[in-house]
Amino acid sequence: MSKSKKEKKSQETILTEASHSFLRNYLNNPSPVGFESGGQRIWLDYLQPYIDEQLVDPYGTAVGIINPNQPFKVVIEAHADEISWFVNYITDAGLIYLKRNGGVDHQIAPSKRVIIHGKNGPIKAVFGWPAIHTRLSNPEQKEPQPKVESLWLDCGARNKKEVEDLGIHIGAVVTYDEGFEELSYDHYICRAMDNRVGGFMIAEVARLLKENNVQLPYSLYVVNAVQEEIGLRGAEMIARRIKPNVAIITDVTHDTTTPMINKMIEGDCACGKGPSLAYGPAVHNKLLTLVQEVAQKSEIPVQLRAISRSTGTDTDSFAYANDGCPSVLISIPLRYMHTTVEMLHRSDIENTIKLMYQTLLTLTPETNLNYL
Repeated sequence: MSKSKKEKKSQETILTEASHSFLRNYLNNPSPVGFESGGQRIWLDYLQPYIDEQLVDPYGTAVGIINPNQPFKVVIEAHADEISWFVNYITDAGLIYLKRNGGVDHQIAPSKRVIIHGKNGPIKAVFGWPAIHTRLSNPEQKEPQPKVESLWLDCGARNKKEVEDLGIHIGAVVTYDEGFEELSYDHYICRAMDNRVGGFMIAEVARLLKENNVQLPYSLYVVNAVQEEIGLRGAEMIARRIKPNVAIITDVTHDTTTPMINKMIEGDCACGKGPSLAYGPAVHNKLLTLVQEVAQKSEIPVQLRAISRSTGTDTDSFAYANDGCPSVLISIPLRYMHTTVEMLHRSDIENTIKLMYQTLLTLTPETNLNYL
């Protein structure tokens, strides 16, 4: 089989049975901000056959390196962490109050099931909330709204000592207990699609490069960064360490076709219509043009959006690191961000993988990315 035919066949079946199993396993594993090690182990184990070297920095950002020790360095990057909660206060009655760990949405919390990651292992609990007919017993009172300070966890303990005997302590991290599911018409849902789907996609790019015997003319760093949800911290550290020449970042963006989203502000973007490319100060114009040309040549549908000031993604950390790094953001449309039912479309996963893969095949150390 010729190389071109082999590449075409590989790209027609992006999600193999093995990769689909990895996606499910990786998404179902909790990786809260600051505690990403479990997910990083799963990710590196899957990536291992497709890379030459690996490194993990002191705070847990995991990197697979292909064709190491070349003077020109290219990064493809996603972030590994998910929003979560911290145990903050335990009452004498055994109820548990929390603090946010990242931008977790308190309004969706009541009646959700969670896992408390304590010293003795995972403990199941629920967000308690009074019955509607008790909340509305006084018609003169307003309907109470969930707030961080009014939400509590109930793990079944009857007092503070029973809570502590379970290994639950101040600072224990709490994650939602919702996993991966497939819906109709090739939609997937799970908590933490933002942005472990990105980690999945960059791993699949590495797989395709290996299976197609691609010899890159540069070193490729496949980066799964930590602590994005609290300020792009993992990307900031690893960008200074690698000092890349080019960075291709993937993250999620809002599907704006659902109710309660203002398209005049957020733009027009929909699941199933291809990855979203962003215009913005941190996005390098020539690199963005190259990606658009690759998409057109490869017949990959893309959507466009504009970002004022910061992208709010790891693109910012790479673009402004060191002496400046030409960076581009390729986002996948997502419904219901920062909830437990984040939803995306299989075709967008496949097309985002294809776009990154084809862009890497097009890039060379001689590609002109000079500003003028």
